[in-house]
Amino acid sequence: MASTRVSRRPDRCRPPGGAIPGGSARALAETAAVILAAVGVEAALVRIGSPPHPEFNLLLIAVGVALFALGRRFPAAVLLTLAALTGLAPGLGPVTAATAYTVARRSVRPRRRARLLTAAAVLVVASATAAAPWLGPGSLPYGLAIGLVLAPTTVIVPGLSGTAHGQQERLLQALRERGDAAERARRLADSEARIHERSRIAAEMHDLVGHRLSLVSLHSGGLELALGRAAPELRDEAVLVRRTTQDAMRELRQALGVLGPLGRDTGADVLTDATGTRADIEELVARTRDGGVAVRLDWTGPDLDARPAGVRRAVHRVVREALTNVHRYAAAAHVTVTVAHDDEAVRVTVRNGAPPGPPAAAHGLGTGRGLTGLRERVELLGGAFDAAATPSGGFRVDAAIPADPREALADAAAPERPAGGPDTSRPTVADGEPGAPERRGAEALTLAFGLAASCVLTVLGVAFVYAARPSDHAGPPPLPRIGMTYADVRSLGVLDHPAVRAAATGHEPPRPAGTAGCIYPFNGATESHPGALTVARYCFDAAERLIAVDRFAVPSARDTTPWETP
Repeated sequence: MASTRVSRRPDRCRPPGGAIPGGSARALAETAAVILAAVGVEAALVRIGSPPHPEFNLLLIAVGVALFALGRRFPAAVLLTLAALTGLAPGLGPVTAATAYTVARRSVRPRRRARLLTAAAVLVVASATAAAPWLGPGSLPYGLAIGLVLAPTTVIVPGLSGTAHGQQERLLQALRERGDAAERARRLADSEARIHERSRIAAEMHDLVGHRLSLVSLHSGGLELALGRAAPELRDEAVLVRRTTQDAMRELRQALGVLGPLGRDTGADVLTDATGTRADIEELVARTRDGGVAVRLDWTGPDLDARPAGVRRAVHRVVREALTNVHRYAAAAHVTVTVAHDDEAVRVTVRNGAPPGPPAAAHGLGTGRGLTGLRERVELLGGAFDAAATPSGGFRVDAAIPADPREALADAAAPERPAGGPDTSRPTVADGEPGAPERRGAEALTLAFGLAASCVLTVLGVAFVYAARPSDHAGPPPLPRIGMTYADVRSLGVLDHPAVRAAATGHEPPRPAGTAGCIYPFNGATESHPGALTVARYCFDAAERLIAVDRFAVPSARDTTPWETP
């Protein structure tokens, strides 16, 4: 056999696999960000003294985070539950905002999305109003104000943002799919054009060359009849010409089948149901063995009777061409034919050892196109072909043919891409597009900024409502009561004033029994009528307990003569 090296094409028999990245890391990052935001909002509210029950709020935040993890499976139920809990604990605002954004982003039906967001906003307002007397600012109007603050910051605005983002993603996906469909249609049209051109060439060759071969066969048949009567010793030569012409006609039709559409028969004798099956290959091996060649067949896997006709024909041609070359160039060598069939491919190997002596001169040598034709046939099916001399001096023919060539043919119709470049034969996904990491980073920053803004607005709104509610200490300070200690009276702002004490000296009534001391505050000194000043006296016992509060009038200083002293 001639040591012809046929280059190997990339093996398309196994579809390239790739790992599909999961979303677990992104889900963990989202959950961590939501937890930090919720804890931050609660800490800010506690610092300004807004929530009356921080421990209960932290418990509700823990429940809300657990529900947030179930948002992908039960989006509507989780959003409505979080909305109801947010009215009870405003610290859950970031969790509800993230859920509303995600649900609105993934929701496709506009009416359902609008109803869901409206119901969630109403639940926030209703729960905040109902819980105000126990867990909120104390009264229903201020609870309603808390709900009206939380509804836009935790449901409405995040929901609208998620709606806009989801519509943008769906629009880009639709444009991407439309572009991919147009590209696939273009490739299909190009493939159909190539097949049509090959079919036209095959038809022209069949009409031209087939007609000539038919004439040769016809004339050789007539010559055979004439020589049978005139020169019987030459009749065998005429028979040989006629049979060789018929074989050439069959070979021509079989070769033209490569140019035409795969799987289409080009003649009655080109393809049968047994072509390429195990029985057919065993028959080829048996013919070769009858011709004096030591050949062995190793078959692995099921039969090929259920495979497409193009696959079976290619297997038949590879084995037949390889054994024909063995007959011509290494008839004395040992030959092994191996066929391995599985769910993905059919692998055919014909290997012969080195002949014991120099090969005899071969008669009727071919054109050298046999191996090249095999390579073209196999590669048209999406397979790989290799033929080369072995180091021991023999020769090896390898062919890997896809068991189902339809996917391989689709890949073959796609344009070649440079090594290491993006695979344009598949629909482009967002992660594989140029600049996808930058866009994902910008999206993450935008979402983080939106979550931070929602947290700030929530804290400011809740703090404003709590600051506007009436305080428990509003109105005038309480007056001292009998029994209060001296320290309690001082804490109320009742302090002794030297001027008032001096004014009361000599004009005050007798002190109660058991009095250890008295104070005369200025805030109790008022002018009741011209010429009189009402002062107050607070008397304490030895235990510094208030035992009496007396009010009496003393002359005012302007009615006293300059030389008089009180």
